[in-house]
Amino acid sequence: MNTTTSAVTFNDFGLAEPILRAVTELGYRDPTPIQAQAIPIVLQGRDVMGAAQTGTGKTAGFALPILQRLMAHANASASPARHPVRALIIAPTRELADQIYANVAAYAKHTNLKSAVVFGGVDIKPQLAAMRAGCEVLIATPGRLLDHVEQRTVNLSQVEVFVMDEADRMLDMGFLPDIQRIINLLPASRQNLMFSATFSGEIRKLAESFLRQPVSVEVARRNAAAENVEQLVYRVPDADSKRAAVAQLVRDRQLAQVIVFTNTKIGAGRLARQLERDGLNASAIHGDKSQQERLATLEAFKKGEIVVLVATDVAARGLDIAELPAVINYDLPYSPEDYVHRIGRTGRAGASGVALSLMTGTDERLLDGIQKLIKREIPQQTLAIAGGGRPERGAGAAGERRRDEGAPRPPRPAREPREERAPRPAGRPDARPRGPALPGFSDDPFFFKPYESAPEETAAAAPAEGGAGGGLRRRQASRPVAALLGGKK
Repeated sequence: MNTTTSAVTFNDFGLAEPILRAVTELGYRDPTPIQAQAIPIVLQGRDVMGAAQTGTGKTAGFALPILQRLMAHANASASPARHPVRALIIAPTRELADQIYANVAAYAKHTNLKSAVVFGGVDIKPQLAAMRAGCEVLIATPGRLLDHVEQRTVNLSQVEVFVMDEADRMLDMGFLPDIQRIINLLPASRQNLMFSATFSGEIRKLAESFLRQPVSVEVARRNAAAENVEQLVYRVPDADSKRAAVAQLVRDRQLAQVIVFTNTKIGAGRLARQLERDGLNASAIHGDKSQQERLATLEAFKKGEIVVLVATDVAARGLDIAELPAVINYDLPYSPEDYVHRIGRTGRAGASGVALSLMTGTDERLLDGIQKLIKREIPQQTLAIAGGGRPERGAGAAGERRRDEGAPRPPRPAREPREERAPRPAGRPDARPRGPALPGFSDDPFFFKPYESAPEETAAAAPAEGGAGGGLRRRQASRPVAALLGGKK
């Protein structure tokens, strides 16, 4: 569906005054293409399957019409029964769920509509209190939502609108069984909305299972990357050169903020530590960190206290950093769709951005899959890394480097001849301490002589060596010995 959106404003949507006032306070002037096309359709009560690049305003595209629809139920009552869940929005990650909640709360701040968010990785007790207080709009991750369902702290029987955001990521993360369970808990009569940056065949098959005659809204070519993002691939000699390449790109391009993507959690943590040693203010965010640590790191990155944020795909989904200048793919993603989501972190809301990728000779297959998906070739360059790129082990403080492999070993300097020592005397003299005696210690030669047996001890030991047979005299046991130990039976 394509319509002309140049003359459309938020005033043309018929939004309630409290919602329109909040939108104006947020600085929203002209709706984005996805908003201009989706909002009128959602207001009509139609099911929608919307495809838009990350950062184009999908959240407002479904949140504003949902709030407008629920304005009929807004009330100032403190009773939880007057605030049942009427709109359910599920997201694949904690960060995305929290981001959607922040937007919904901002849009509804002048209304009596309540909103709440629940996700895993944090204490469930504060969420239980929020659920018991009631809310009209609930944003949740699938797993934690089912936890609340099992504890009977949330009732989904009055849901009027069901939204699935980033549906492709939820399928990639294995949430399909949870999604099916959640759908079965919802009323049969409801409005369904599905929004995502990409729509694979599996996503469309899932959409056909619960969407009813959906209106397809696509503001860009299917699975397309953002046109306002400059894409470039740098070839590096090997995987060990990537760390130095990241540090060099950050410094050469004078990047004040950049997200660096890795494929593994271990790799993210290791890279962040290496960049810290290189003098860059870096930190990592991935699934093994607690929610409090991740939120603190994100807040520091948004404030500019962290220059390089190293992240995995799952942890970075839902990040909304205003005017992020660049992203770097330290590892090319295994899934081509993840490339579209990664570079969507920059160039948001019409701004320009840069997406840089590092690749070695073994990454050709991954690059071919990405270019096939986005239907364009990405320019490639060879990156000359200063200092060779490979981190040196055991390098001195002066920056000494190990010799190149295959280079001849430099000759060792000749040893100076050892001084001749005087020969030791044949008889060992009495050992005496060298130098003056220490305070409290005696220098009497008696204490430094070797041990000598007393004459009485030698005479007492002589009878024990003889005997009738010339052998040692057997010692008589002073008490009976057990048979197991050699005694008599």
